[in-house]
Amino acid sequence: MTARGEETTPDILVTRGSVVTMNAEREILDHGAVAIAGDTIVAVGPSGSLEQRWPLVDRLDAGGGLITPGLINAHQHVTGDPLVWSSIPDTLPPGESIFGWALPLHAAEGPTDERFGAALVAAASVRNGVTTLIEPGTVVDPDAVAEGLASVGIRAGIGVWAWDADKGPLASSAAQALENIAAVLDRYPAGGAIEGWVTLIGHNLASDELLVGAAELTRARGARMTMHLSPTSSDPVSYLEVHGVRPFVHLQRLGVLGPHLLVAHGVWIDDEEFEAILGSRTALAYCPWAYLRLGQGVTGHGRHAELYRSGGRVALGCDACNAGDMPDVLRSAALAAGLAKDQREDPTWFAPHDAFEMATISGAEAIGLGDRVGSLEVGKQADVVVFEAAGPQWASPGDPIQKLVWSSDGRDVRHVFVGGKRVVKDRQCTLIDEVELVTEARQASAALIKRAGLEPPTRWPVRKEPPEL
Repeated sequence: MTARGEETTPDILVTRGSVVTMNAEREILDHGAVAIAGDTIVAVGPSGSLEQRWPLVDRLDAGGGLITPGLINAHQHVTGDPLVWSSIPDTLPPGESIFGWALPLHAAEGPTDERFGAALVAAASVRNGVTTLIEPGTVVDPDAVAEGLASVGIRAGIGVWAWDADKGPLASSAAQALENIAAVLDRYPAGGAIEGWVTLIGHNLASDELLVGAAELTRARGARMTMHLSPTSSDPVSYLEVHGVRPFVHLQRLGVLGPHLLVAHGVWIDDEEFEAILGSRTALAYCPWAYLRLGQGVTGHGRHAELYRSGGRVALGCDACNAGDMPDVLRSAALAAGLAKDQREDPTWFAPHDAFEMATISGAEAIGLGDRVGSLEVGKQADVVVFEAAGPQWASPGDPIQKLVWSSDGRDVRHVFVGGKRVVKDRQCTLIDEVELVTEARQASAALIKRAGLEPPTRWPVRKEPPEL
């Protein structure tokens, strides 16, 4: 595992941990180490061997913890919601959270709000071991979002949210929407830490002209495309009324499906749609916490585990700050594994290891980055997470992945590297002042809520006491 890169002296060795490689054999190296030079992994092997080989190189001692690839979050909103994080009431009837809350917030939001929102979500993400997120569409200013994400050091795909089939603050013609999308692809080309994506809102808000144009643009530019579809029954109902077929079948007939496309959700699909997704190699971003929190029917209708076990491309996502709420992919992995077992009333057919694949190498492949991230292998980008294994749940022996998925979460993340740069050290972000960020974002939140004419309620009375003198 150390043959390539022998001539390169590392900048740092991450040593003395169980290295969860996620390579083709899914090897776990006890007392292993990862050598990083610049932004790249140059060796993976036994700690003693690599330490002897490079005795003068700086070392980060994992202390017997787990050393894993960075986690992949395939669907994470970083605008619109972060400044009202977990503040929109979660007992609203369907649609009210969109029309009564989200759209007024979108209309009132500006670039500064989006920069703060992106930085807040990125900071929470890297502290939970997420090194790559896909943002499914900026409300106002992609450049502000890119700035906020880059300030924390996370890897991300970004785009401009577009629709052309209805009125609203983001609506435009199909031609204008495609022009806006192309501009983002120009400014953030593939291969960088922040990449431009083709990001449609989706649902029933894109005309056939926009859908086909977006897919053609994606293929022509060698880019990636994402959109929302069928988290509830409303999209199937709408497509059947307008087109006479269900959503994924319609997209298949248009030639929109394919390996370039990452569809968020896909909860309400039938057998024909299942086969269309599987046969076209279209990827799904599965956000199980959002469907439970919003009551969207995943326990009765979700087929993501079945799709994955059938050879489909499925990644995990955490959605929005008023849906999945916490950008902790390990929590999503545990829920995905538990739902799969419960849906079939069969604990044998889906393991936490399947869910962890969705969070790492399979998730990376689903978003088109499997050749760069998702595993700890020589030549790949050095996106590395060190999980501390000092808590009570780690006192007993056992399968480390079973323990990680069922008994851990982002609170065990100690250190994080993205492209060889340490972005979390001892549980704190290194590139930003977190206290300053939260203080400034709190002020921006109050101003945004006031401009939107909203007031987040509390169900139980809050007794406000005067501050102590």
